[in-house]
Amino acid sequence: MAAWQDQPRASPEPAREAHVGRFEVKTRDGRARVGALSTAHGTVTTPTLLPVINPNLRTIEPREMWDRYGIEMLITNSYIIWKHDRLRSHALEHGVHDLLNYPGAIMTDSGTFQAYVYGDVEVGVEEIVAFQRDIGVDVATMLDVFTRPDMTRDQVQEAVKETANRAEASLSSTGSTMLNGPIQGGLHPDLRRESAQSMGAHGFSVHPIGGIVPVMEQQRYTDLAKIMLASIPELPPQRPVHMFGCGHPMLFPMLIALGADLFDSAAYALFARDGRMLTPTGTVHLSDLREWPLLMPCVAQLTPEEVRKMDKEARMEMLSRYNLEVTLAELAACRQAVHDGRIWERAERRSHAHPALREAFLWLTTSPARGSSPIPATEHLLMNDRAAAADTSPARGRWEKAWDWVVNSQATPGQGALRWAGDDTFVRPAVVASRRRLHRHWRPASKEGPMLIVHGAPGPWRDRVGTHVVRAKASNPSLEVLVLTPIGLVPWSFEDLQPFAHVEGPEWLWKRPLDHAWVRRELSRLHLDGRAFGSVNLRSDSVGEAFDAALEGAGLNPRKDADDPSLSTVDMDLRRAQAVDKSMLELNLERSVATAFVGEATFVMSSTGRIRNVKDSEGRHVLSPRLNDGGLSLTDEGAKVLHDLDLVPKHAPATLTVVEDAVPFVGAGRNVMHGFILEASDHLRPGASCLVLAPDGSLIAHGVAQCMPEEAMAMEKGIAVRVRGGLLSTS
Repeated sequence: MAAWQDQPRASPEPAREAHVGRFEVKTRDGRARVGALSTAHGTVTTPTLLPVINPNLRTIEPREMWDRYGIEMLITNSYIIWKHDRLRSHALEHGVHDLLNYPGAIMTDSGTFQAYVYGDVEVGVEEIVAFQRDIGVDVATMLDVFTRPDMTRDQVQEAVKETANRAEASLSSTGSTMLNGPIQGGLHPDLRRESAQSMGAHGFSVHPIGGIVPVMEQQRYTDLAKIMLASIPELPPQRPVHMFGCGHPMLFPMLIALGADLFDSAAYALFARDGRMLTPTGTVHLSDLREWPLLMPCVAQLTPEEVRKMDKEARMEMLSRYNLEVTLAELAACRQAVHDGRIWERAERRSHAHPALREAFLWLTTSPARGSSPIPATEHLLMNDRAAAADTSPARGRWEKAWDWVVNSQATPGQGALRWAGDDTFVRPAVVASRRRLHRHWRPASKEGPMLIVHGAPGPWRDRVGTHVVRAKASNPSLEVLVLTPIGLVPWSFEDLQPFAHVEGPEWLWKRPLDHAWVRRELSRLHLDGRAFGSVNLRSDSVGEAFDAALEGAGLNPRKDADDPSLSTVDMDLRRAQAVDKSMLELNLERSVATAFVGEATFVMSSTGRIRNVKDSEGRHVLSPRLNDGGLSLTDEGAKVLHDLDLVPKHAPATLTVVEDAVPFVGAGRNVMHGFILEASDHLRPGASCLVLAPDGSLIAHGVAQCMPEEAMAMEKGIAVRVRGGLLSTS
């Protein structure tokens, strides 16, 4: 977001004509996106708010929104302009930008919301779109049919059908102007999906989620989350999603985490009329304040009492400005959270702002109930929030595919420490994705043999007990060592892998006694069920003695002596095992292939004893460990070796095939750009290693994917793969 300032701001540079209407994802965190929408009046950074401007009643002038706040896009109502002769004639003669004295991008609504509030509007479907085109808006809106929560299913179904029937005529009337294709469907998930599929099949530029204002007014936030999960996965990913009429900052984190890109609202002004003030945690009244809930620039030199003493118009303008500044600040914080990979954590924290919002968040992150029996009355006395959030309706389970849509988009392993926040931590999409990846891709080297679980203290575990593990393995070659972390059990090879390796939390997290039932479930997920295990509490007075006691209790040999000559060989074997195990996760390889790929690896070590390079049995540098997240990066040689193996696609690194014209550029090391892609693997994921192929199947580059497979095929602008190495000769 542009810095706020007190002087005029230069007009925006128009996007290249060929790029107008294209949406580019700059940064992502799961389904949350920081993007850029290209328009004829500049590039709009998303997520962002489009303040609603009433042409007849301007609380804050549009020009000030541009000059002072750097607001790149606003929304006004074309029906109001069309209905008033003075506004209509000015807009038709000089354009809507001149009418509002605003140089940025302008979206217009069509009158649908006025029809919801006041009854039928007097303008035709094609007429209102043509009018928006003629007054020069950047994004027009078709006249859809609003759906309310209190409408019958038949009424909603008819509205969805009628809206879809109007799509083609509306698009024909808009010319080259971008057009909104609203999604209706009320509270019926199947009708929301139907609307998204039918509207998505047409050539719209943006898709607003319509009919949500009464849902938000009634604080039905669980229904709002369901509307999003029913609609957005069905929409073309190259189009921004607009939350029609949503402008309360309390809702932004959750909605952005679920894929919202644009918001619009008149709340900044409407709330100010009766002394209400927006904050990221709810709404407060000026009459109740002694101090500002947030000290914004517009009130930095005023007290609440001084604002209360202003005349009505001045007070309304001041509160409108305050509400706008709070809203813009929260959106900026949300964009930064996306950059930091922490938008879900922000949604987590914000869910505590209101009981209905907390209920929605718990519904999102709680698995459906397995049984259908009513909950006994006595159990209600012991029930906690998360248990109560489990869906017990006959439709339970229908949302799991949509939840998978959220989880599967997470980049794993994540960046930075995992901050503990109670039960919510365990169900974060990034944590769920990391656990699923481990359980799906890793398989033990042996189906039998003893196991040792270390627990009771945070990492780095290699530094803390690495020598004990080597000595225990030297005495017991078939021993499987695992680490119990607050978010699950992991094999020793992943002791430095995020998010498991670095959990920031209270001391009691590590002091908890071993939960044998949970450990057994975790072992089953790791395909280690049915095997005996011993445990080592790292809080023991002597960790070495605790190791020996656990080994003895399991009928195993005690650790080898610290100076035993076999330890260096065992240490090398553990490093090789780690390279194999991580290759299974990072490169989607079966164990047999990963073992052949790494082979009798040798290692280049850093001065601190960490692995810098992994070389295969032929001395080729095939992998490089990443110290920031514990993962492995493929090298040029490694990419060539894997491609030459001609693996079955479902057990190989993801691939992406580019058009012939892009081959020389990508082969020379340029990034793979959207719009130049022929094919993408089904298991392409953000953050995953990716082989880039020419149309004939030859390897030309490798890199890190930035998108999902459907996005790779649909997006028209932006980076699809950040290339780490071009593999074509430049000579």
